[in-house]
Amino acid sequence: MRYVDCAAADRRLLAAMRAYGGRPGVAVAVRALSLAGEHAALWLAAGLTGAAADPERRGRWLRATAVVGGAHLASMGVKHVVRRPRPELPSHRPLVHTLGRHSFPSSHAASAAAAAVAFGALLPAARRLAPPLAAAMCVSRLVAGVHYPTDIAAGAVLGGLAARAGARWAGGAVSPGFTGARAAGRPRGRCHV
Repeated sequence: MRYVDCAAADRRLLAAMRAYGGRPGVAVAVRALSLAGEHAALWLAAGLTGAAADPERRGRWLRATAVVGGAHLASMGVKHVVRRPRPELPSHRPLVHTLGRHSFPSSHAASAAAAAVAFGALLPAARRLAPPLAAAMCVSRLVAGVHYPTDIAAGAVLGGLAARAGARWAGGAVSPGFTGARAAGRPRGRCHV
């Protein structure tokens, strides 16, 4: 049986992704996404905007936003326990400055995944827009050279699980397949127009 050296694969994939940071416009986009995701700022602002724009479901939006904040805090707690150092690539300096020295799991990925799940359960447009934006934010951390791929994967799993765990409390039950039928209280398998 042949075994894969996961640490080496992690480093190779990171180096390949970081190499894209030299392309015109990519570094600008990576820096913007990194800044927007710092301390879950983009996602918390989106949740508060949803609460302000949707007074009938304000409480649900605020609870979903709290779930996103909770996922971010949980990732920070795991970081302080695991204490994995940020990657150092000899051929590429990081594109962004990081506030912390630890990388596992990615807090950007945790809050992005939590937002995609929690807000997607509340708003059909969020089901379409949040996942690609969350994915772009996750990839941006690799291109920036500040996270290993396993940091991103762990953060995304943590955020997704946190959002699913908090879905009932937030008032937007998340069904498998991310369909809106369950969130709206309708039975599965029926088409409502």
